[in-house]
Amino acid sequence: MTTIQTSCEEHVAESRFGTKVVVVLGQGLAAWQELNVVAFLMSGIATSAPGLTGEPYRDGSGTQYAPMLRQPVIVMSGEAKLLGKARAKAAARDDVALAIYTRELFTTGHDEANRAAIASVAAEELDVVGIALRGPRNVVDRIVKGARFHD
Repeated sequence: MTTIQTSCEEHVAESRFGTKVVVVLGQGLAAWQELNVVAFLMSGIATSAPGLTGEPYRDGSGTQYAPMLRQPVIVMSGEAKLLGKARAKAAARDDVALAIYTRELFTTGHDEANRAAIASVAAEELDVVGIALRGPRNVVDRIVKGARFHD
């Protein structure tokens, strides 16, 4: 995607929605890990409030498909220190939905084990490899300041 397209898409997203959805991935993950983290984090954001998804899709043949998030998602990357700070800032706010993915979740096999892995570690000790945020645009921008567009 070119810089012009990225800027244009951001402008459209910002002008149509009062909120912003951002995923920030840690650096050094394998491609399969990045995709896994984004998928899990977005499932958390999509279910964080009613009305975030649109209506089901239907093709010209009448086949119905699941609804998707109504607004664009920006995927960024940052160092571990940035992820930790962003997690703490987002967690301290009531107006930001926050989903996290820790390194330990690559070794668990189901939801209960995922929750247990996160519950066993104090917030400031979490080995966060990805976060997803949804909140007021200006707030989310400040929280992820220093992250860059994922390439």
